[in-house]
Amino acid sequence: MTSQNTKLPVGALVVLAAIGFTAITTELLPSGLLPQISADFRVSEATAGYLTAGYAAIIVLTVIPLSLLLSRIPRHFLLIALVITFAASNALVAVVSDFGAAMGSRVVGGIAHGLLWSAMAPFVARIVPAHKVGKALAIVFSGNSLGLAIGTPVGTALGSLVGWRAAFLVLAASGVLLAILAIWLLPPVRRIPDAPHPSVRQAMSQPGVKVVAMGWPLMLMAHFALFTYIAPFLREASLPDFSIPLSISVLGVAGLVGIWIAGITVDSRPRRWLLITIAGVAVSMLLLPLAGLALPGLALVITLVLMFFWGTGIGAMGIYNQSAILRAGGEYRDAANGLTVLTIQVGIMIGAMFGAAALTFAGPLLVPVAAAIPAVLAFVITLAGRRHAYPPGPKERPLDQSGKRTRARAGVAGTDALSGP
Repeated sequence: MTSQNTKLPVGALVVLAAIGFTAITTELLPSGLLPQISADFRVSEATAGYLTAGYAAIIVLTVIPLSLLLSRIPRHFLLIALVITFAASNALVAVVSDFGAAMGSRVVGGIAHGLLWSAMAPFVARIVPAHKVGKALAIVFSGNSLGLAIGTPVGTALGSLVGWRAAFLVLAASGVLLAILAIWLLPPVRRIPDAPHPSVRQAMSQPGVKVVAMGWPLMLMAHFALFTYIAPFLREASLPDFSIPLSISVLGVAGLVGIWIAGITVDSRPRRWLLITIAGVAVSMLLLPLAGLALPGLALVITLVLMFFWGTGIGAMGIYNQSAILRAGGEYRDAANGLTVLTIQVGIMIGAMFGAAALTFAGPLLVPVAAAIPAVLAFVITLAGRRHAYPPGPKERPLDQSGKRTRARAGVAGTDALSGP
């Protein structure tokens, strides 16, 4: 299949979105099951958190060199192999009895994760018409947001009910099923012999790309600094044990609300709503330690309300930033998207490590305050990136003398910049 086809290959795009959903859930699941994992392996919760941080670290180290090394392998074969690798990694994590072996299994999954996201966007661009690339990528990358919003909470709830190992086995089985569907539905594409290689250097030279590649990871750093150690925080706040799966479920539901808000605003008022969501996340995190000061019967309710605002912002910001990087990258949007794969994993890795440091040196109750710091920095970066990285949308631009909205400069704002060359 080539980009000359007029219809979107919906089945293939849905499978890719499901693969993305599984990948994000795989990456984040240890965060929600930290107490069970640390107890099972007899390690501290800070050490168990490195199942997330180490996963991100191996992506940072391997994604670019391995992407270049494997660039000649047909993309559909590579994607299928990576899904099978995910399944094997999750199965191994579920059955090993040693923490070191679990880390090794996570490393294998992390390598597959980085390669998956570096291959995904170029593959999508090859199987859809050029003028529908933006829409197709929006479908595929919705899997990321859904994985963040509901995949991890559901996996955490499942792990709490039947054990953390069973949750990983379910993920492994899902990977096998997706591999079978991928063999059936992903169209084969051949590499164009004279096609230019995606250039990260050229992508970074595009105005706005570096700003998005910094602002987006800072938000994920904030999220994972707190999310990775949410269980110790809730226990320190004297909230009941059932508040752990309940709060993660609230984050998941809120994430869906955030996705819905982003879906109806990303094409019209992306800048305003991104600033609102970042501010909401930062303020919620800063207020979380104070929730325990409320009346005993209200502490849990206030905590869950603040988590709802936090989850809504995180669910929405992925869509705003995905749109922003595709817009800012212009003709180099594939490479720009690959760059964010790297910087996002740096943000997740540093976030988990930053949260561990806050947990160790400041105590569980102050982890949300520490997590708010990168969120505030992301707000400042977004505020300053008005011209190229986060420009106003069509309904945010000033009116001209005739009462019509002024037009954006070509390639800088508006949905036209996402439709492909």
